[in-house]
Amino acid sequence: MKTSNPVLARLGQAAERERAAGYAPAGPYGQPGYAQPGPYGQPGYPSADMYPAAPPTVQPMTIDDVVVKTVMLLGITGLSAVAAWNVVPDALLGAAWIGAAIVGLVLGLVISFSRMANPALVIAYAVVEGVFVGMVSKFFTNIAGYQGIVLQAVIATFGVFFLMAALYKARVIRATPKFVRGMVAAMVGVFAVMMINLVLSLFGVETGLRSNGGLGIIFSLVCIVIASLSFVLSFHEVEEGVRMGLPQRYAWTAAFGILVSLIWLYLEILRLLSYFQGDD
Repeated sequence: MKTSNPVLARLGQAAERERAAGYAPAGPYGQPGYAQPGPYGQPGYPSADMYPAAPPTVQPMTIDDVVVKTVMLLGITGLSAVAAWNVVPDALLGAAWIGAAIVGLVLGLVISFSRMANPALVIAYAVVEGVFVGMVSKFFTNIAGYQGIVLQAVIATFGVFFLMAALYKARVIRATPKFVRGMVAAMVGVFAVMMINLVLSLFGVETGLRSNGGLGIIFSLVCIVIASLSFVLSFHEVEEGVRMGLPQRYAWTAAFGILVSLIWLYLEILRLLSYFQGDD
């Protein structure tokens, strides 16, 4: 099985080893099985214990598995966001916002660089990001006073998601090796710019990238385009994972990637909408 993604290639090889494990003939007590000798020393037929019942095979991941896991994670994120909105008072909004952002970043990095799918970590990430999204949404609605902006951002986010899914299914946009390299470079570059801008803001330096102005609007639009195109990478990884027969548990990892893109896209659309409402 050949793929342009080295991570998927390694996971595919691991999946093949898992499926092949346990099928070698084994005798009693785990010893290798032997054929029972026939009469007069003639070669015998294989004994019953030479071919014991094979262990269950590793279930391969399907697209339906990814869809179910993605919907589940979205539900957890949404419930966590609603709970945080109603439980956390405005006075603690900033602390909860920063705390959830830090914890979410750490969990996201652990999941991204881990070679094994961990459903517990992915679910924990959804809960923490729900708190973060809830706090950000509450700030824009209650503190900044942008009424209706959350619903608009949610509708726009899922609208873009379904549009990208349709474009990918129709092969209008394809995850070619050149596209993948360009997207990875773009995402790393944008993340680096965000981190630099954050550090500068802590020292009182205002770059205008996250303010209501021409530069801020352009940067938000760039982030929205990159976040939208990142769905193509997620769809491609799901397709490749299914083709390579990755174990079913890796559906959690695929769903995690889609969730990350959805949250990023929602936050960028929310910020962009706030710029235009702020002009009123």
